[in-house]
Amino acid sequence: MPRDPSAAALAGAAGEARRQRAERLAVLAMPDLADYALIDSGGGRKLERFGRVTTDRPEAQALWRPAVDAALWRRADARFKAKGEGEEESGRWHADPSLPASWPLRVAGVTVLCRLTAIRHLGVFPEQLAHWQWMQGTLRRRPGETVRVLNLFAYTGAATLIAAAAGAEVTHVDASKTAIAWARQNQAASGLGAAPIRWILEDARKFAAREVRRGKRYQLILIDPPKFGRGPAGETWEIFDHLAGLLRDCALLLEGTRAALVLTTYAVRASALAFGELLAECMTMRPGVLETGELVIPEQSAGRLLPTSHYARWVGDATR
Repeated sequence: MPRDPSAAALAGAAGEARRQRAERLAVLAMPDLADYALIDSGGGRKLERFGRVTTDRPEAQALWRPAVDAALWRRADARFKAKGEGEEESGRWHADPSLPASWPLRVAGVTVLCRLTAIRHLGVFPEQLAHWQWMQGTLRRRPGETVRVLNLFAYTGAATLIAAAAGAEVTHVDASKTAIAWARQNQAASGLGAAPIRWILEDARKFAAREVRRGKRYQLILIDPPKFGRGPAGETWEIFDHLAGLLRDCALLLEGTRAALVLTTYAVRASALAFGELLAECMTMRPGVLETGELVIPEQSAGRLLPTSHYARWVGDATR
């Protein structure tokens, strides 16, 4: 009669699983994109090209020295000046007066409209291209099948539109009315007005919990939360307090052996391993493979890799 495994054996198996996850930490570099380039970085800033517009904005992880002459930086069309030390997310742009209010950028077959915002972002995160292309490949391997995608903290909708263009039915959830309006403008610019997209203005945690109660199911879930945020009714989002509960609900929403979940996190004082271990815990009862690592952007000037975010990607065994 088989004996129950000893505590030592269980601890050994758990330790081996942790070691294997740590050894599999990955670096996903942004693929080439004609409409975007990281021209140079250093001194806590980055020089980029979005379409035909060059920008100079803060980047705390650019610890090295710039590689190109300062004159090239001075020719940027727009430069973001932060309010003060440690407040790189808020401030104001100093831009060429001829710069349009918005301009198009083509990415993964869709069009997003770039704008200068008061929180230094431009409405698109090019480093996500690695995930977006992976998603396109996953969806294209399921021809004739209706794949339901849930995009939480969906912002201006690049991932939503890319998934819809690949044939998915997408539920786009964001707490910002402005972001959803921007996403719908991107939908029109991409010629996807008839795409099956549900636009939901709501707190992500509330929406996911309600979908669980309703018995709804999705085959692919994308989660791209901020460190801190507020819902449309004043709800508070704190990533360290609320992410675990959201992930547990999302695990219940996933359906099928080919299901997948992609989590990305930005600007947090935590390791990619921490988010990977949390996602692994939430997926304990489902067979699949977890990949954890960093998204990076290769630099044109010196070939350095600029880290931008952590990610954890779980895929069911049949998805790989």
